[in-house]
Amino acid sequence: MPAGKLAYIFLGTLLLKYWGSKGAAYIILHSTTIDAFIGVSNYCHSAYDWSAAEENPSIMYVEMGDETDSAYQVVFRSYTGAFVYFNVDKSSGTTKIEEYVPALNVRSDAGTIEIYDYLNTKH
Repeated sequence: MPAGKLAYIFLGTLLLKYWGSKGAAYIILHSTTIDAFIGVSNYCHSAYDWSAAEENPSIMYVEMGDETDSAYQVVFRSYTGAFVYFNVDKSSGTTKIEEYVPALNVRSDAGTIEIYDYLNTKH
């Protein structure tokens, strides 16, 4: 470990790890619960048709799921009754997507996105 005093400074979604007095500074991507929710919500509003929810808003939604030491889970419910699970890696923002259709008991891998690509997206 470099010499000097270790400090962590949060800058929005970035974490600056700094060793003072002739030390080094490193920028680490750091995902928060809010980032995970906003990024997934923005993604869902751009990727899925929400017109079915205009008359019945409770038929489609995005909500926080479970949290582990390494990931946040955000859940999207479609008007069809299917669920899409977004597992957001806390350290990188890489988000694995899994779809689940309860009526058929079918799970499928739906790819990966980078959550930081969707933080500034307007829906």
